[in-house]
Amino acid sequence: MTLAEHERFEQKLGKGRFLVTMEVNPPKGTDLTEIEGAIARVKGLVDAINVTDGSGAIMRDCSLAVAKAVWDAGVDPILQMTCRDRNRLALQADLLGAAMLGIRNVLLLTGDDPKAGDHPDAKPVFDINSATLMQVARGLTQGKDMAGKELRGAPRFCIGAAADPGAKDLDVEMQKFKAKIDGGSQFFQTQAVFDIASLKQFMDRARAFGKPVLAGLLLVKSAKMARYMNEHVWGIHVPDELISRFERSGDARRECVAVAAQLLNDVRGVADGVHLYALGWEDLVPQILKDAGVR
Repeated sequence: MTLAEHERFEQKLGKGRFLVTMEVNPPKGTDLTEIEGAIARVKGLVDAINVTDGSGAIMRDCSLAVAKAVWDAGVDPILQMTCRDRNRLALQADLLGAAMLGIRNVLLLTGDDPKAGDHPDAKPVFDINSATLMQVARGLTQGKDMAGKELRGAPRFCIGAAADPGAKDLDVEMQKFKAKIDGGSQFFQTQAVFDIASLKQFMDRARAFGKPVLAGLLLVKSAKMARYMNEHVWGIHVPDELISRFERSGDARRECVAVAAQLLNDVRGVADGVHLYALGWEDLVPQILKDAGVR
């Protein structure tokens, strides 16, 4: 299915609309049933769907193939691409391949260390970093590859990058933010946000650069999950107050919706949109957006 030009994600950036994106993890195998169900539930409610690229260094289905499935289902995909598994030749080839399939939106990342995943003996590549990859993607749109060779047909990309509003050193984070913009980033999706005050501090400085920022919103499923993330997931801290809410609740899914809708409401007016980390609970997204009055 081909989306009308005005429906493309890139056309919605900077127009004052509160944007909503959501990410899905490719399956570990070829069965796309769950992905197709998730797409069907949020179609018309989200502005784009991210497809992760070996998130957590866990081997999964090809992100490019799943992004094409999202596109075929009538939703604009955001293809995530990491520097962990490919050298500069393969990265450029996959970027061009994505463009040939109609996929324009790319979120370019460094990638998690393989030692953290399910193939710890895998050898990481990291031939280039994410900032360089952004420059490469922008160069491709200008008709040249990384070696300066002319392309026969240039792609069109909407380049995105990650940001961390909760970084311990905000000055350093803003230096990275600017470097990514200089490299070609046109929008940002952040790490999961639970501290709205920190998000406001970040946005007070980020707004000067004029690039849309979508605040990450992670669906917490239980107090146990929250504690695990606090102990083992870098950059995430779920407040004790939220953990207590899940301990008191007799319905984890209902509490998840209530917490997510509250956070989403808090984010409105601060960031330019929200990026949902649904973590398998994509079926709750429509109710969250409805309760928050976003869609």
